[in-house]
Amino acid sequence: MPRAWLGETGTTWTCHCRWGLRPSKRGETPPHGTAVDDGDNAHHETGTEQGVDRRHTYAGQADDLIATARGVDSMYVEWRRSHRTGMRKTQEDINDRYAQSGVTRAYVSNVVPGFFQTPAYATALMEAITDFQGTPNDISEAVAARVARSRFLYEGGHRFVVLMEECVLRYRVGDAETMAGQLRHLLTVMPLPSVSLGVIPFTAQRTMWPLEAFYLHDGTRSVVETLTAEVNVVQPRELADYRKAFGELTKMAVHGNAARALIESAITSLG
Repeated sequence: MPRAWLGETGTTWTCHCRWGLRPSKRGETPPHGTAVDDGDNAHHETGTEQGVDRRHTYAGQADDLIATARGVDSMYVEWRRSHRTGMRKTQEDINDRYAQSGVTRAYVSNVVPGFFQTPAYATALMEAITDFQGTPNDISEAVAARVARSRFLYEGGHRFVVLMEECVLRYRVGDAETMAGQLRHLLTVMPLPSVSLGVIPFTAQRTMWPLEAFYLHDGTRSVVETLTAEVNVVQPRELADYRKAFGELTKMAVHGNAARALIESAITSLG
């Protein structure tokens, strides 16, 4: 944990958690449970319900702060920075993340997730990203690294639970042939034992609004993709919100034959 978060003596950490010990004279043992609350005069917590509740609250705050401190270096990763030498290295790093994940729960509202992408779809998407960011063009190597991610669908006992807004089936990434090939590939991977694919129809009654794409890895990290950065969420209370959101989105999704019908309809619309 970075020393700057804690200070030399832990005093900074104590302040973050809103904890403090009553000052004592040299040689004097502070009374058990003595605490300072937000700068007020010292008072004794002697096991009352108020004291117990406060300690539970502080413990929860400590969990969040510990998780934040451990992940601070990688919580916000700007795409242009990670792509400064091209996209291949980033794709390989993401593959390592999937190699270590048992269950990935993915919600997508913009593009097909990388582990489902065909080479043609990935190429069209990465061309657009590289042009927009103005970063070095290593698209062929980056596409190869991204497509290699699909091996986790077939080996290693990994599990992928995916929710996809119907608009993802309709957004044209690449030409009609590229899009049709991608949609047919979705039909191919749907029956795999490692895959659960649900589609949220345009006509679904929304109990949860459309969100940015996010990927929950074993429930311990949520990777959120924005226009400019990858945001890694590790705080327990925030992870609980993402798990709750995923549960609400699942209730609106259709699976099996109903999901296949939406994919087939999107293929037909391409002409």
